[in-house]
Amino acid sequence: MATTNLTEMSTHTQAFEESLCSPVWVGEFKQQSLSFSAVNILLSITATLGNSLILVALHKESSLHPPSKLLYRCLATTDLLVGLVIQPLFASYWMSLVNDHWSLCRYARDVGYMAGFTLCGVSLFTMAAISVDRLLAMLLGQRYKEIVTLRRTYIMLAIVWVVCLVAGLFTHLNYRIALWCSLIYTPSCLLISIASYSKIFRALNHHQAQIQGYVRQQPSQLNALSIVQYRKAVYNALWVQLALVVCYVPLFTVKIVIFFSSKRFSNLFLIYGMPIVLMFFNSTLNPFLYCWKISEVRRAVKQTIRQAICYVER
Repeated sequence: MATTNLTEMSTHTQAFEESLCSPVWVGEFKQQSLSFSAVNILLSITATLGNSLILVALHKESSLHPPSKLLYRCLATTDLLVGLVIQPLFASYWMSLVNDHWSLCRYARDVGYMAGFTLCGVSLFTMAAISVDRLLAMLLGQRYKEIVTLRRTYIMLAIVWVVCLVAGLFTHLNYRIALWCSLIYTPSCLLISIASYSKIFRALNHHQAQIQGYVRQQPSQLNALSIVQYRKAVYNALWVQLALVVCYVPLFTVKIVIFFSSKRFSNLFLIYGMPIVLMFFNSTLNPFLYCWKISEVRRAVKQTIRQAICYVER
């Protein structure tokens, strides 16, 4: 009985998303569709420029630990692909609704969902990996650089990309499996991040209490690290994590509502469209967060911009 109900729920969700390329729900929202298209075009440009600049800056930056830098490069790459691929597809999707081009609508929707599912999955897993990376830096101490190597990070990210690509294909091959994948790995990644940062901040607070109480003890693994630099790195990663949560959770919430509700109303089209735009906004927001919170990246970005200006002025 439970299996039947879950199957019906996933069928309702798939039917709703298929109806997004028909006049059933979207006929009265053409002006809003035009606005969504314009916003996607704007965000596509800013995400592409911003993340291209970040990738160049990260390539030049050498003070960051290579595995940690690779994780940020992976995140910037997914954001760049959002700007280059997904947002133009969704801009085409919204415009096809305005012009009643239903074949283009279905193509843009299907390819956009497939690519979006893949890249969002990679972003979620990468953010979880960044939180675990910060936790390992605390737990392993001086052994951190020996254990968390660039090669192992490459292997881990390759596995993540393959898994997310396969999951993305299921949005076209078997929607039910893809839906369940999203309902499983989204909260799983968030829980991993929450658990990692909770453990990190408990350790940092304990260390701070020891300092304030003038407690003398043998140097610990945490003391082997530069506490100031470590705390800064943790907060930098946490800001990026919080931005992702703020931008992703609304769409995840709407999907859950659609999944568990068989009722449909016309405003659901807008309610579904707005969190999609917000989720894509994360790809534009991240480069600003990198420049604001990570001083090494900020310096590299400034240097890159100066070099570009000098090159243009020649």
